[in-house]
Amino acid sequence: MRPSAGDADKGDPQAEPARSRAGSEALLSVVLEVLDDAKAENVVSIDLKGKSSIGDFMVIASGRSQRHVGATADQVLRKLKDQGHGRASAEGMPHCDWVLIDTGNIIVHIFRPEVRDFYNLEKMWSLDRPNELMAI
Repeated sequence: MRPSAGDADKGDPQAEPARSRAGSEALLSVVLEVLDDAKAENVVSIDLKGKSSIGDFMVIASGRSQRHVGATADQVLRKLKDQGHGRASAEGMPHCDWVLIDTGNIIVHIFRPEVRDFYNLEKMWSLDRPNELMAI
């Protein structure tokens, strides 16, 4: 019995991260599309490869008000569930100042603008690692 093409890379340690990364990129495009449809503002996507093992991507967006933040987060969660990613968890929904959605591979932060300015996650996660700066 010959292995199928899908079985060929089951034992290959290089194939699994590639499939996972491709899945993350597809999921990222879904998240970005929903945020655009929901009129989220100042959407930023940060590639976490080489920076952290918490996920592949981080997405940061703003809503105009608590209601907008909550509605946007709800739309993202619904779309993820419809796409078969119902395991995504959300924190901060009752107050809607800052809602965090964790899909496992992608972390989505939706803020009210003043809360986003206070925490400034873009600055923290966009910086190069110290040893990368030293290697230059």
